[in-house]
Amino acid sequence: MKKAYSSKRIGGYLLAFFLLFGIITVASSSAQAQYPWGYEQDRQSNRDRDYRRDRDRQSDRDRDYRRDRDRRDDRYRGRNGYGYGDENARQQGYSYGMNVGAADAQRGQNYDPQRSHYWRDATYGYNSSYGNRGQYKQVFRSAFEQGYRDGYGRYGNNRRGRSSNRFPWPW
Repeated sequence: MKKAYSSKRIGGYLLAFFLLFGIITVASSSAQAQYPWGYEQDRQSNRDRDYRRDRDRQSDRDRDYRRDRDRRDDRYRGRNGYGYGDENARQQGYSYGMNVGAADAQRGQNYDPQRSHYWRDATYGYNSSYGNRGQYKQVFRSAFEQGYRDGYGRYGNNRRGRSSNRFPWPW
């Protein structure tokens, strides 16, 4: 009887052991299928890393673009930062200078850009949003002289029967 009792006992232990072993095996295999911590987790972390890297690069590109745009705009604004006053002064001065220089050359007058009232006043086209009036005048006069030189040179050599050597420089 003792033998039968002990064999039942050993059988019960074996049954409990195999039952417990089976439950653990099945539970771990189904858990691994639901939560793949191997290959799939590495792929996701790589995707996250790539996303952050691309986002940071785009942020750097945006920052560089804004910085370059601001530098490009500052060239036209001048030091005062009020707007495009220097560029407008250049355009206005050159245009007036070109017209006055061409007219002076066609009438046969001597080369003298400072004779013009446009050069003396130098505020044609000025707007208070352009910034400093003195800076505007300086840029306007410089551009006016260049335009006058170009306009006078364009028509100064085409005068009939007159000497074309009326420039203040030797060539």
